[in-house]
Amino acid sequence: MFNKVDQSKTPIFEAVKRYIADDIIPFHVPGHKHGHGLEELTAYIGETAMKMDLNGMRDLDFANNPTGVIQEAEHLLAQAFGAEHAFLLVNGATSGVHTMIMSACNPGDQVIIPRNAHKSTIGAIILSGAMPVYVQPEIDERLGIATGVSVETMRQTIRDHPHAKAVFVINPSYYGMAPDLKSIVRLAHRSQMAVLVDEAHGAHMPFHDDFPLTAMEVGADMSAVSLHKTSGSLTQSAALLIRGDLIEQHAVKQSLSLSYTTSASYLLLCSLDLARKQMALKGHELLEETLALARWAREEINQLDGLYVPGRELMGRPGFHDIDETKLIVCLRGLGLTGYEAERILRQQYNIQIELSDIYNVLPYISIGDTKETVGTLINAFKDMVANCPKGQDRMSTIIPQTPKMIVSPRDAFYSPKKVVRLEQADGEIAGEMIMAYPPGIPVICMGEKITTEITEYIKVLKAEDCELQGAVDPYVDHIRVLGMA
Repeated sequence: MFNKVDQSKTPIFEAVKRYIADDIIPFHVPGHKHGHGLEELTAYIGETAMKMDLNGMRDLDFANNPTGVIQEAEHLLAQAFGAEHAFLLVNGATSGVHTMIMSACNPGDQVIIPRNAHKSTIGAIILSGAMPVYVQPEIDERLGIATGVSVETMRQTIRDHPHAKAVFVINPSYYGMAPDLKSIVRLAHRSQMAVLVDEAHGAHMPFHDDFPLTAMEVGADMSAVSLHKTSGSLTQSAALLIRGDLIEQHAVKQSLSLSYTTSASYLLLCSLDLARKQMALKGHELLEETLALARWAREEINQLDGLYVPGRELMGRPGFHDIDETKLIVCLRGLGLTGYEAERILRQQYNIQIELSDIYNVLPYISIGDTKETVGTLINAFKDMVANCPKGQDRMSTIIPQTPKMIVSPRDAFYSPKKVVRLEQADGEIAGEMIMAYPPGIPVICMGEKITTEITEYIKVLKAEDCELQGAVDPYVDHIRVLGMA
């Protein structure tokens, strides 16, 4: 299907190096002019990095309308990931999620979305004017987290909403749990629905067979991948992948151009170029080592009294078809600690920052940048924490609220008049803003949904545990904006 290309090439990186080698005198933006206009930062990060901070020009191509080295880099990335087309992104997978929904749906069109989707999905709903049809993912009661949407749930939802334009899928979840994506794609395509996949946490998966199948491998139409999360590029760099003809490429490009910056960072673009090269040429070898470290950590931590790290033994449950083993869900219920408490202990006492914490768990993530030394430090920290932590009672219970009823579309709610009420007085009101625990950025309540006592009590629990809550105008979420005149 694809003409084989030389994955050792890095066209953007080489073009930037040529520009620097030519010792160009810059009379163009950015205004720091190779770092001379921001000496303190230049002294800290180095002259080369500042010289690489460039803007579009003929030699370096233009990210909004690539015909040169950026176009070549996108072709290389598309083939590396098994896609027909690819767009390099410098605003994270968020811009990819926005583009997928905006190019697949017109205002008023229905799109089927898991309730545990990232907040960027709700942003895309507001921008596109599409109507979300939320589906409830399966819940693991012991871990207290959502896994994935089951095939049966998706089948019934498609039957109930036969005119939906698209199905949105998370593969894998922030916790590394993957649904039966192949079966979901088959179901959706039989009903002429496009399949849009949030693979923000799965950019590494095409390069080793021990990871879940990817969107491109199973015939999904589009996917957004965050190379910065799992494949080595710089923060904020990602890619949008396209395959098939259900969504036309020109529609994707038009949607992307609405939010794509005209000043794409060449530091980010170069990092995408190099990360793609590294994964294409050495990804299997790097991931083999990464998996060995993750499996070692899982085995060691599972031997500690009071801790539990789930693995492949949970596969096969509804909504949990496969697993990314590099995500270590360390359940602390047996210690009587919350994840938030454990995160603070690890940071303050052991100088370790983990990826995520929730009520029951912490989530250390093992990547291609880890070594036996770093993972050993993590294991020893857990050993020491268990040895020095008095074993308490599990004082929490799984209280993940049910999906609230949508009264007003997210887009209409966004533009409606709003007033501010105290959180404890919000029961029965219609939410005028999103509130989410971050990470992972999954909304507890979305714009246009009815606020229930269950929702406000859950938010109070998160507040009491000092969880990072985002989305509300009030950073402490003592107040919430709701629909209505002030």
